[in-house]
Amino acid sequence: MRIAVDAMGGDHAPGEIVGGTVLAVNSRDDIEVILVGDQDAIKAELQGLSWPAGRISIHHAGQVVEMNESPALALRKKKDSSIMVATLLVKEGQADAVVSCGNTGAQMSAAVFGWGRMKGIDRPAIGVLIPGNHGHTVLLDTGANVDVKPGQLTQFALMGKSYAEILLRGENPRVGLLANGEEETKGNQVTLAAFVQLKSIESLNFVGNVEGRDLFSGSVDVVVCDGFIGNTIIKVLEGLASTITERLVSNGVDAGHLLQDFDYSQVGGAPLLGVDGVSVVCHGSSRSNAVYNGIMEAEKCVSAGLVGKLNSSLALYES
Repeated sequence: MRIAVDAMGGDHAPGEIVGGTVLAVNSRDDIEVILVGDQDAIKAELQGLSWPAGRISIHHAGQVVEMNESPALALRKKKDSSIMVATLLVKEGQADAVVSCGNTGAQMSAAVFGWGRMKGIDRPAIGVLIPGNHGHTVLLDTGANVDVKPGQLTQFALMGKSYAEILLRGENPRVGLLANGEEETKGNQVTLAAFVQLKSIESLNFVGNVEGRDLFSGSVDVVVCDGFIGNTIIKVLEGLASTITERLVSNGVDAGHLLQDFDYSQVGGAPLLGVDGVSVVCHGSSRSNAVYNGIMEAEKCVSAGLVGKLNSSLALYES
């Protein structure tokens, strides 16, 4: 399997990206990586590192979409950007998936432009696994869409259902809509309208509105929200886990496992659901271990046939 990695995306590119790539190819003999970006900068980072011959190649891209740039505008101006070039390598059949720690909006726009959306999907979403007391819960969207329409939340629910079936290996996962109360009348105009749509889908095990605490209780398998709320949730969890761990450690309690459960570097990245290809979104602050795990996540998604299964699930709903 060949993974195209955006070597220039992220706060610590290209050094940590290259380091994570070397970790990946040294740990798995079935993975090859194409590092996409400034070839001179990449070669400089590879100096002194060792890896199996032929398992890392460089594809030059002369431009970078910075974190503070407008995604759509930047991609129009920077057609040779590392994220766009990496995405097109998949379209051309030279790679099986993309991994990036860069501008999330640019990564989504590149995937939509390069591959297109799945049938029936207006906006892609990022699905993240949240650890709880009784396994994991899929939360989406966690950052691709800060504003959504009711129908898009419904689409997120359908994609989340399929993603949960693949990741959690369970049939008929329970799907909840995040709101400020469990009652059907709670929520805003968007979620109230989405509730009606979700309730009408017979093939969806919709359990109704859920609250933030339900993410950890094991009472639901998939929680749907807009990307503004979802991204805020995961950032709060990162900070909360770190704060609680520090306080416990200061009182002589070994709580490293708590921080590890919420450490994004242990997960690496999350797939962009709803595009016709595998594009794994990693944290902008990723170090080499997170990049390594992001590459492993991309391999897992490709091997599991994520795109085909999502397309099949959405086709059943469309019919």
